[in-house]
Amino acid sequence: MAFIEVKNLSYKYPTSEKEVLSNISFSIEKGDFCSIIGSNGSGKTTICNALRGFVPGFFKGDFTGEIIIDGKNINEYDGGELASKVGFVFQNPFIQISGIKDTVYDEIAYGLENLGVEVSVIRNRVEKMMKFLKIEYLKDKKPMELSGGQKQRIALASILVMEPDILIIDEPTSQLDPQGTEEVFETIKLMKEIGKTIILVEHKVELIAEYSDQIIVMHNGKKVMDGKAKEILSDEKVLSYNTAIPQYAMLGLRMKKEGMKVDEIPILEKEIIKICKEIIYGGE
Repeated sequence: MAFIEVKNLSYKYPTSEKEVLSNISFSIEKGDFCSIIGSNGSGKTTICNALRGFVPGFFKGDFTGEIIIDGKNINEYDGGELASKVGFVFQNPFIQISGIKDTVYDEIAYGLENLGVEVSVIRNRVEKMMKFLKIEYLKDKKPMELSGGQKQRIALASILVMEPDILIIDEPTSQLDPQGTEEVFETIKLMKEIGKTIILVEHKVELIAEYSDQIIVMHNGKKVMDGKAKEILSDEKVLSYNTAIPQYAMLGLRMKKEGMKVDEIPILEKEIIKICKEIIYGGE
């Protein structure tokens, strides 16, 4: 059995006349990095809300199907247990940051305090997390005075310090500049390296291609494609769903159509460089 299994999931918000998710099924293995892509309104965020228990728990509405996490139906988890199992990072870090703590250190500790964790344990986990994420230099800074990228990293740290098995991240770089985006993805990379199961909604396909194991493509509330990152992000069919593929894949597809020797469509910069060298220098 997969670590996360979604079976025949359909959902309609209370104020909506049509389903925003229609008969969705997929599975994710433990430790995998799965990215969910698709145009605006395709159902990506609603899937995240369902996996976190917000749908239908908080938003209500009509819900059918099953979500099984680590062999247990999501309905069998109580709120605190699910919060410890599944960490959720919002699109806007301003929502995630409490606004009531004066330092980054206290902000990261806040969630553990609410769970009643012992002070010595909190200190140990916060210090380890800050060191791991290389943000010790922000320890005494005021959270609300940080840059956008720094705020998002603190939001990630405040969830990660609670040691969830699964991390759901909904468009974490949509409001960030290139430097902030790089900072956030560096943090996500660290999470992947330690074996966290990651579900990411993101539009920056070059970054998705670099980190993802699995890609799910959504369109009009339906899952239209699902597979390995290399397979999905090199397929022109993705474009028909108003969704992008990496520029390197676009170039590889164009080169192949022009009759050049392209045995495998690239999705990464290093792959297109290798192909170009082989064409120009004959593989030398």
